[in-house]
Amino acid sequence: MTQIPELFGSMVFNDSVMKSRLPKDIYKALKKTMQLGTHLELDVANVVANAMKDWATEKGATHFTHWFQPMTGFTAEKHDGFISPAGDGTVIMEFSGKELVRGEPDASSFPSGGLRCTFEARGYTVWDTTSYAFIKDGSLYIPTAFCSYGGEALDKKTPLLRSMEAINKQALRILKLFGSKAKSVSTTVGPEQEYFLIDKDVYLKRPDLVYTGRTLFGASPPKGQELDDHYFGAIKPRVAAFMKEFEEEMWKLGVTAKTKHNEVAPAQHEFAPIFSTTNIATDHNQLAMEMLKTVAGRHGLACLLHEKPFAGVNGNGKHNNWAISTDLGQNLLEPGETPYENAQFLLFLVAVIKAVDDYQDLMRVSVANAGNDHRLGANEAPPAIVSMFLGDELTGILDAIESGAEYHGPDKQPMEIGVTVLPHFPKDTTDRNRTSPFAFTGNKFEFRMLGSTFSISGANIVLNTAVAEILGQFADTLESSKNFNADLAALVKKTICAHKRIIFNGNNYADEWVEEANKRGLSNLRTTVEALPAFIAKKSIDVFTKHGVFTETEIKSRYEILVEGYCKTIHIEALTMVDIVNEEIIPACVSYQNELVKLLSRKKSAGDFDCTMEERLLTKISKLCTCLVKKLDTLDAALLKVGEEHEAIAHAKLYRDVVFAAMNELRLSADQLETCVSKKHWPLPSYGEILYSVN
Repeated sequence: MTQIPELFGSMVFNDSVMKSRLPKDIYKALKKTMQLGTHLELDVANVVANAMKDWATEKGATHFTHWFQPMTGFTAEKHDGFISPAGDGTVIMEFSGKELVRGEPDASSFPSGGLRCTFEARGYTVWDTTSYAFIKDGSLYIPTAFCSYGGEALDKKTPLLRSMEAINKQALRILKLFGSKAKSVSTTVGPEQEYFLIDKDVYLKRPDLVYTGRTLFGASPPKGQELDDHYFGAIKPRVAAFMKEFEEEMWKLGVTAKTKHNEVAPAQHEFAPIFSTTNIATDHNQLAMEMLKTVAGRHGLACLLHEKPFAGVNGNGKHNNWAISTDLGQNLLEPGETPYENAQFLLFLVAVIKAVDDYQDLMRVSVANAGNDHRLGANEAPPAIVSMFLGDELTGILDAIESGAEYHGPDKQPMEIGVTVLPHFPKDTTDRNRTSPFAFTGNKFEFRMLGSTFSISGANIVLNTAVAEILGQFADTLESSKNFNADLAALVKKTICAHKRIIFNGNNYADEWVEEANKRGLSNLRTTVEALPAFIAKKSIDVFTKHGVFTETEIKSRYEILVEGYCKTIHIEALTMVDIVNEEIIPACVSYQNELVKLLSRKKSAGDFDCTMEERLLTKISKLCTCLVKKLDTLDAALLKVGEEHEAIAHAKLYRDVVFAAMNELRLSADQLETCVSKKHWPLPSYGEILYSVN
């Protein structure tokens, strides 16, 4: 393998490449646009485009594409060749500044929540200069924003960039009060990505996995994750080969893939990158999800990103590690050696606390979809209740500030393991809490509620906007202060007193916490259907529009998309179940019963043999089949019923309460049948075959 430093970023038109290939004045103009958001002149764009084209074609690229992130949650791309007729029967390779800066894809065929009609097809992709272009599969990929002819955002990137501008503006107001020389503030993210790897041949034999990403049927195997033997276990050779190639592909694209390991469930794994700015981290995570599937296919594997591919074992999450940093390299969530005396840190800390408390419903909406409903609240993921873990030290500091008492922090204690030969190291002043939805982990917050298929943009849009709002409120108070230190101390204390209810350092999995959270007045929006209306509540509309992150029209359109997406997901799953039962499970059961009947007949005709086993098995399967067909009829009736409802949220409630309930009942009968129908007849690979298919 090529040395990693040489490999890393080799397919990216990054700063190093720009500096070497662009004239100095063009490079400076482009950097000014990237850093300050100034207008990019067409003559500059033309030079940049030509340099990009030369670099890309030298790397073997023949096409370019404007790569964007529509409201599907996936990415989109339309490829155009660099070729242009020369007039003498030959072609030349050309790429103009106009082609670089703007594209014009069809805007009517993507989810728009009513913003676009079929006959209103024009949309625009606009180059995002803050995210580097890269080469993949013989094309130059240009990261872009996507908007309608009327200027409305039709993607996940545009509002994310707006939210980053919002928190930059408000954070700088606060830093100015502390005498900081910072010129910009950005949020940074390091998203941990969980996924399953199974054999591709097994995957293709499961229509439910192919159509929906999760198993809609499946009896529990004899062994799941009970022995805790897979977590951090030795990586199997076939998986290791996949991980090696995946990392190399990521490194080529400038993604700092850093960590890899086995996760808790059989066949489950995780990778994590190093932090980068939220916009770039979002692009990189979308790339990573695509590359996981692509590389898996090369190794005869299938990568499952669904939040709950298998019942009875842990599902897939995505941990969003979020921090705030200045252009001077200062992490504003770094407590320092004496956090009690670090007034700037404490102010940013309580701003985040207040933001999460004030906008807990929006936080919940940002992680809501049908897949994540299977995961949140189980003993594998945080509950649907949003709360914060701060740890003993920070909680002790806040308690002392609230009470006005002196804080005597814990001394650094050496870690005592009882083996003198082991190296000595200081013990951390606080433990970790993996059950918390939003945990402080030293100098960042880990938002653990995201599902594995999510674009991280949604959660970070909410986080950035909510924190920007609170920082703005704090700046309004402190900018007019006559006694800054006294007013700062009073503001911090007041915020702690008003919002300490959101802090919980205990076991979020415990039933007692649900009761306690209710007493504290915290929301418990258990399902997507309960959560989504919070997105269009007046409070949400006010904060998004105030900071220019969404217009009211954009908010309402996204709400429609989210509700519709939930309904469509359940609908597809239900239809898949109906097909599998009708086309595979019932014929298999009939075939096996026919075999048993023939066996019974032969035994009885051959002599006085005991036929108890065959008769009991035949009776059991027959009864289960009768029950299965009745439940199938119930599901069919439920699908007809939901078709009569047209109001969005009422439609979604019917899918949750009627269709999904019928699906669960149908599965119970099918899974019972799997345990008593012979393997020769059962049409679907079992959980055991799927989860242990990769050696």
